Amino acid sequence: MGRPSRRLYRGAAAAAALIAATVAVAQEASPANTLIELRRQFENCLSRAPLPTGSRVTIVFMMKRDGSIFGKPRITYSHLEGDAEARRRFLDDAERAVDSCLPLKVTPALGAAIAGRMFSITLGREKPETGA
Repeated sequence: MGRPSRRLYRGAAAAAALIAATVAVAQEASPANTLIELRRQFENCLSRAPLPTGSRVTIVFMMKRDGSIFGKPRITYSHLEGDAEARRRFLDDAERAVDSCLPLKVTPALGAAIAGRMFSITLGREKPETGA
């Protein structure tokens, strides 16, 4: 028996990538049935619009049973870096990122459990420490 050809490896890699993409799309398309699935769905959506490092903001909001937001979100914590324009741009980008992910897809059972409950999410991240 000879060594498997590169074509076989490429074909296997392409098939694995296709399966991974299909699973990701299927998970994204199916409604969340647990809080863990809900958080994963929200984090996956938010990761598509990465925010710059340094600034952070925590947003508190309530959800309706259909996965949409109830009322107006509130910022309960912020650490904003940069000049006034950079801070405003970060807040606008964070608001757009959250808006683009809502409503979340939830099952009726999870929707009944989350309706009117407070959720919080922190966007952004600290700058990495620089060693001396």
